[in-house]
Amino acid sequence: MVDSTPGRVRWTRRTVGLPVTSEHRFQATESTGDVSAVLLRPREAWCLYVFGHGAGAGMHHAFMEATAGLLAERGIATFRYQFPYMQAGRKVPNRAQILGETVRNAISAATSLAPDLSILAGGKSMGGRMTSVAASTAPLHSVRGLAFFGFPLHPRGRESSERGDHLPDVGLPMLFLQGTRDRLANLDLLRPVLDAIEPAPTLHVVEGTDHGFHVLKRSGRTDTEVLEQICDVFANWAGRVI
Repeated sequence: MVDSTPGRVRWTRRTVGLPVTSEHRFQATESTGDVSAVLLRPREAWCLYVFGHGAGAGMHHAFMEATAGLLAERGIATFRYQFPYMQAGRKVPNRAQILGETVRNAISAATSLAPDLSILAGGKSMGGRMTSVAASTAPLHSVRGLAFFGFPLHPRGRESSERGDHLPDVGLPMLFLQGTRDRLANLDLLRPVLDAIEPAPTLHVVEGTDHGFHVLKRSGRTDTEVLEQICDVFANWAGRVI
């Protein structure tokens, strides 16, 4: 495991002009049908991140939209998509098999839309974990690395590392962005899991943030400043991977 240096990373790349947003649909699975997706592509894009949402909120959640916008400023395109249960307006996630197939088809759709860009994948919480589960089962075509915005290692109040058992089988560079107040990922349990993985993943710990990367007022920082920092870290990691 590689621990990245805490604090703000200097990232100098900025795109010129506004990014282009386009709406799309693709077949998540044969049984569930089509789902919606949004491609946000900056004019000077150099890679594309296939960005799955968390269990409780879809691709239009404020965190998803803000992160996509900040990544675009750093030249990173994003392909945000709905899982079938969210598309249907339900609260309970689909079975893991359907979620995993949706991840694969999202990657295929994104690759078709931007064949000139290097592909990264992952997501917020559940979206990231299901991407890693899919990758551990069979290779994800064209994907160069996985990045997780708050990997959910265990349910709240039931600490365990079992949800990370598949990670050694992923076989790709991985970035874990984790908060010290995240109740879904005890860092004392996550670190030993990451230490056993090859290639060594990168863990960036964000002091004082919870699972949604919110900070307390007394920290002296704002949520926006934190999100800027982790997007800087993401961009630097992506540059090394690609």
